Amino acid sequence: MQATDTAARLSEAGVTHAAHEGASVGDYVQLLKPRVMSLVVFTGVAGLVLAPGHIHPVLAVVAVLCIAVGAGASGAINMWYDRDIDAVMSRTRGRPLPTGRMAPGEALGFGAVLAAGAIMVMGLAVNWAAAALLSLTIAFYVFVYTMWLKRRTPQNIVIGGAAGAFPPMIGWAAVTGDISLVSLALFAIIFMWTPPHFWALSLYRSEDYERAGVPMMPVVAGRRETQCQILLYSALLVPVTLLPWWLGAVGTAYAVGTLLLGAVLVMLAVRVYRDHEGSGGDRAAKALFAYSILYLFVVFALLMVDRALGFGPAGAAVTS
Repeated sequence: MQATDTAARLSEAGVTHAAHEGASVGDYVQLLKPRVMSLVVFTGVAGLVLAPGHIHPVLAVVAVLCIAVGAGASGAINMWYDRDIDAVMSRTRGRPLPTGRMAPGEALGFGAVLAAGAIMVMGLAVNWAAAALLSLTIAFYVFVYTMWLKRRTPQNIVIGGAAGAFPPMIGWAAVTGDISLVSLALFAIIFMWTPPHFWALSLYRSEDYERAGVPMMPVVAGRRETQCQILLYSALLVPVTLLPWWLGAVGTAYAVGTLLLGAVLVMLAVRVYRDHEGSGGDRAAKALFAYSILYLFVVFALLMVDRALGFGPAGAAVTS
């Protein structure tokens, strides 16, 4: 994005370039994107729980903290790079950088230090396989999604969604030191979940994205194509969630539960598909977005509950 374009958009948004008086603790917390971090941590814990073998509880806590800090580091660097477009989007203009509460260098330095620290601690305390996956996750989110894809293609969420899908693989590797078909299945669930989740948001935030020059699907391909893609990915997600069961990692209780959850997801996606004009303030898209968050949490909760209650086969079958 050209500097002149950025300046014009900041001016149009009425952003005040106030002197930086020192960021508060709350500003640094906001940089970490705590809501996103909570989902990342939860799926990472699921990878730890499902992995065969054992890990010392202290090392398990260290691994989870490293996943959390790595996610927060990615969020901070993302906010540093996206401060220009954040300033013109109503959803993000209150963040520390667009409002001038924090200098850009502070955010970049904070994120870089956290990223390096999380990777190093993961490698030294847990294992280097998990550390390598953590570094790949951070690099993918920062360089591939934030800096390359987000402003260039409507497929930004599809490809970039891989960054959010790595945490369960990291948790798995923290226990086993390797990658397996089951950990790849957990990756696939989040990877397929990401497009309908974010495209539902983009349907009722399309004016924000258009104003910021971000080529989200509704802006580039239109509302109808976005609705079709949401329904397609939602339908494909249902069989993907059955992969851990098919691979023998969990039992029938998980399969039944996730099928019921998937049926509701597809039903909501059908409602979005039928809502041609975004009637009623895009209620269908908002309902799908809200449910999709709950959906992913519950799917991964079912994975852990199923394993904890012993409904699935024992660990040896899981390593295939």
